[in-house]
Amino acid sequence: MSTTNSAVKTRSPLSERLDLIISPIFAAALAILGFAVWTYSDLDKITIAILSPDKVQRQIGETLILGLTSSILVVLIAVPVGILVTRKGYPRLKNLLVSTLGLGQALPAYGLIVIFFSFMGSGIVTVILALATFSLLPVLRNTIVGLEQVDKSVIDAARGMGLTARQILLKIELPLSVEVILGGIRTAIVINVGFSALAFLVGGGGLGETINSGLKLDRGPAILIGAVMVAIMALLFDFLSALAQKYLKPRGL
Repeated sequence: MSTTNSAVKTRSPLSERLDLIISPIFAAALAILGFAVWTYSDLDKITIAILSPDKVQRQIGETLILGLTSSILVVLIAVPVGILVTRKGYPRLKNLLVSTLGLGQALPAYGLIVIFFSFMGSGIVTVILALATFSLLPVLRNTIVGLEQVDKSVIDAARGMGLTARQILLKIELPLSVEVILGGIRTAIVINVGFSALAFLVGGGGLGETINSGLKLDRGPAILIGAVMVAIMALLFDFLSALAQKYLKPRGL
C-alpha cells in the first residue's frame, strides 16, 4: 500500500541519532564525576559506611525492581486500555481517563506516595502502585495518539481485503503505532526509575536511602554519588528505550 509510509508521523533520522548519543554521553559524564568524587574526595568513615558496596548493591537492586516492576504494570494496564478506548463507542471513557490521570499526574510523586502509604502502609508494593499510577498517563496517551493517527485509508484498504478488526489491530494499527507507544513507555520508565529514589520514605528501599543518609549526616559526597547513580540508571534505561523505539518499528517508516 502506497500510503503505509505516511500512515503515522515518525521522528527524523537526526532525532533518532541524537536519542542514541545524548543519553550515553550524559551517563558517561556522570559516571566520571561520581568516580572522581569517590577517588579524590577525603571520605570519612561515616561516608564510607553510607557508600558500603553491600548497601549500594542492595539499593541498586531495589531501584531496578521498583522502576521495572512499576513500568511493566503500567504497560499491562495502559496499552490494553488505550486500545479499548480507541474502538468505536468509547470516546467519553477516553476523555474521562485522560482527564483523571492528568489530574493524578499533576500531584507531586512525593504526595502520591504518601497518599498510597496512608491507605496501604509501608513497603515496596505501595511504592510500585504509586509509581505506576503516576506514570500511567504518558503510556495511555501515546497509545491513543499512536492508534488514532494511523491513516484511515490504510485501515479501509485492509477492511476491503477482508481482514477482521482483530487482524487490522495486530497487523496494521499496532505495528504502525509502536514507535509512538514506545515513546510513552520510555517516558514512564525514566519517570519510575527517577522517582524510585523516593521509595525510602515509606520503607521501599532504593538509592534514596543513600541520598537521605547523606542529607541527614551532612555528607555531600554521599548525596552526590547517590544522586549520580540514580541519574545514570535513568539515562541508561532511556538509551535502551531509544534502541527499542528505533529497531522495533516496521522497516520503511
